[in-house]
Amino acid sequence: MSNAKATISTKGALIYSAVFAGAIAVYLAIRHLGVRLSVPTASRVETPPALSAVHVNDFVHVLLALALVIATARTLGALFRWIQQPPVVGEMIAGILLGPSLLGRLAPGFAAYILPQSIAPLLNTISQFGVILYMFLVGLELDLPALRRQAQSTVSISHASIVAPFLLGSSLALFLYPRLSDSAVSFTSFSLFLGVSMSVTAFPVLARILTDRRIHRTHLGSVALACAAIDDVTAWCLLALVVSVAQAGDRNAIRTISMAIAYVGFMLFLMRPLLARVVGWIDRQPRLNQSVLAFILLGILLSSLATESIGIHSIFGAFLLGAVIPHDSGVARELTSKLEDFVIVFLLPAFFAFTGLRTQIALVNGWRSWLIFLLIVVVASAGKFGGSSLAARLNGWGWRKASAIGILMNTRGLMELIVLNIGFELHVISSTLFAMLVLMALATTLITTPMLHFVVPREELEEEANGSAESRVAPLDSGRAGLPALLSDAGFDGRSSEAASASGSAGR
Repeated sequence: MSNAKATISTKGALIYSAVFAGAIAVYLAIRHLGVRLSVPTASRVETPPALSAVHVNDFVHVLLALALVIATARTLGALFRWIQQPPVVGEMIAGILLGPSLLGRLAPGFAAYILPQSIAPLLNTISQFGVILYMFLVGLELDLPALRRQAQSTVSISHASIVAPFLLGSSLALFLYPRLSDSAVSFTSFSLFLGVSMSVTAFPVLARILTDRRIHRTHLGSVALACAAIDDVTAWCLLALVVSVAQAGDRNAIRTISMAIAYVGFMLFLMRPLLARVVGWIDRQPRLNQSVLAFILLGILLSSLATESIGIHSIFGAFLLGAVIPHDSGVARELTSKLEDFVIVFLLPAFFAFTGLRTQIALVNGWRSWLIFLLIVVVASAGKFGGSSLAARLNGWGWRKASAIGILMNTRGLMELIVLNIGFELHVISSTLFAMLVLMALATTLITTPMLHFVVPREELEEEANGSAESRVAPLDSGRAGLPALLSDAGFDGRSSEAASASGSAGR
């Protein structure tokens, strides 16, 4: 039996190696064609406007802006929850509506007063802290050992949902590069970034959709959660590669990637065992005191600073530190309890507002621009849906359930906005392409729930969920459940997703 398992494991490893080797070969062929494309001069790429100096009076505008942003975000979030959409979609739209796309056009004087360009540096600083802490929480809620124990079918679906959209996005770069970029941006950076932006699945948003529909305990929900978690880890690794290439160039990227791999190894093999002991000692204390909280926040800042110094962006350091802290520890639960609401309610709306200031939908003008936008949506959806649903079908799923997993993996959201803002800051994408990709993130997230219920009726999903929950009833707080609980329900407690289906986050 053990020999059979070893044979299967070896065969699976060879298959995955062949898939990734083939994907690399296809991308190199795409790059070979792309580097020979003729592009306009550098003047056509719009870069973020220069940020003016911060004055004392700007602080008043920041207070007013945050008040307006939080109120609008919570209102639209509640509205979207009422129409059975993830609240984060409403909060994302709130940031865009308060920017030049709507408020700036309808009431330019009021917009210039409440959200002047001079406060952009302060909003950016607040939003960056929010994103760093949020990525720490996302990492904190991942169970890395459980990801390694996932069934072969789950891993293959997840990998297919990364490889297919990445290659389709890179291929789309052959068409978009001469039209929406210029010679200041290398085709390598442009195509890699576009491929990654197509590959993102928003694990927390997906968790919220499944929880709100109360289908997170079904086989479909458990596999979708596991695939999205693996996708997140893979996508952030790919993004780190893209950032290193964009910042260091093709030649110096090897040095940056080597340093990044060394830092990941340091965190996984040295810091993770050490933190496990420290966390075990803290768990024996009565409560998480302020000194321990200060120590962990200091660790977040230092880890973020380390990855920023390496050249792969500060969010990776925060995410990595969260991932190496035992997710099922009391420390992890208390940290989530202390930080989550403040980050989601106060800090992230600043990120949405800053993204809204950058998003100019008016740049997508004319039927040609809208056709390009539709092409982007089609390619992004086809890659995610086609890759994951086909992989599920090859693993023995029926067409309806395979299509459902493809629809769920097409969920994007806040994760996509984080990726897009990084690309915009690095000047890899123009303002026009940035607006198109933001709209794509909204569109693909909005269609998830209605398309899911079209393919698999709500009654069928609820019946399966009720059947699998008979022996495992966990109360939900108004549709909210922590991601650690969701991971446990999804089979991240050591069982495979298939086993989880037999027994039956505050998503963002």
